[in-house]
Amino acid sequence: MIQSKIRIRTKNQSYNVIVGNNLIKDLLKILKNNSISFNKCLLVIDNKVPKKFINKINFLLKKKNKFIYTFNSSEINKSQKTIDKLLDILLKKNFHRTDCLISIGGGITGDVSSFTASIFKRGIKFINIPTTLLAQVDSSIGGKTGINSKHGKNLIGSFYQPHLVISDTSFLKSLPKREIICGYAEILKHSLIMNKKFFTFLDKSADSILKLKKPFLEKAIFKSCLIKKKIIEKDENEKSIRQILNFGHTFAHAFEATNNYSKKLNHGEAVLLGIICAVNFSHQNQDIKKNDYNKIVNHYKKLNLPMNIKNYYSIKNIKNILSFMKKDKKNNNNKINLVLLKKIGNVNYNCQFNDTSIYNFFSKELIN
Repeated sequence: MIQSKIRIRTKNQSYNVIVGNNLIKDLLKILKNNSISFNKCLLVIDNKVPKKFINKINFLLKKKNKFIYTFNSSEINKSQKTIDKLLDILLKKNFHRTDCLISIGGGITGDVSSFTASIFKRGIKFINIPTTLLAQVDSSIGGKTGINSKHGKNLIGSFYQPHLVISDTSFLKSLPKREIICGYAEILKHSLIMNKKFFTFLDKSADSILKLKKPFLEKAIFKSCLIKKKIIEKDENEKSIRQILNFGHTFAHAFEATNNYSKKLNHGEAVLLGIICAVNFSHQNQDIKKNDYNKIVNHYKKLNLPMNIKNYYSIKNIKNILSFMKKDKKNNNNKINLVLLKKIGNVNYNCQFNDTSIYNFFSKELIN
């Protein structure tokens, strides 16, 4: 078993992120090595996870008093209704704080599981086993939990760090290419906000990463995790620099909500579209050098990534998109807060704009 370990140290919790291939077969050993013990566990399993993995985990935990909740993961089900179902199981089965909730799935599964863990008896042990590229490089690390509401995405939630993250790359082989591209969105984001050398690596190696080739895939995951580690250790609760991780996301979350979280545009694709909107907005405001701007645009074109907002929206959608952007949890002073690019590897956060500026931007994007 070849694995890499990243130690995350925050004020509220220190934990390991284990990255490697075929880690699940050594699950019990990993739990022991990380001093994780429990009597009862609730497995929240994404219904998209192949049965061979579920059967393996069930077999390994056969001596544990375990319960299983199969979750139909979707943005619509990332809701209070799901949280209530999970809480009901934990309460009926008389779980204690020393017991454990284990998420096995993508980012949505991790979000609802971790939020449940954070509020059950004010905090139960939580292990995240992310099975998608997006979750492995982003949402499984950092302690953000949350659910959606009719008012927008991730507006209800908490900060609650996991006790352990196990990122087994063997799960990724079962994913469709669309899901791999969605995960690549967060990898690309990490390079743009903090590490130009990493972007250069991605520009040369993206095709190999998207084909899940070694060692390119493992390096991309590990480097992304290191970048996120550096940020969240400085600012666990998103009071300052952690806001840069929202690069492209103010646009993205509004895009998803405008579509009522339909499968026409899933989260990773919305992030890719949001990133290029943030890059274009930075360019229009003369915040980014022309050379860096062209490198990013060419990267999108080379990989055929979603970049044309006109393929998804029209002029009539602008007001609706704006209404969701105005509800973003990072806003203040009745203005829309954006993270903008100064150059590859460097961003400005807490950039505030009024409705008119954003409306005019969308008008240009949708007319040109």
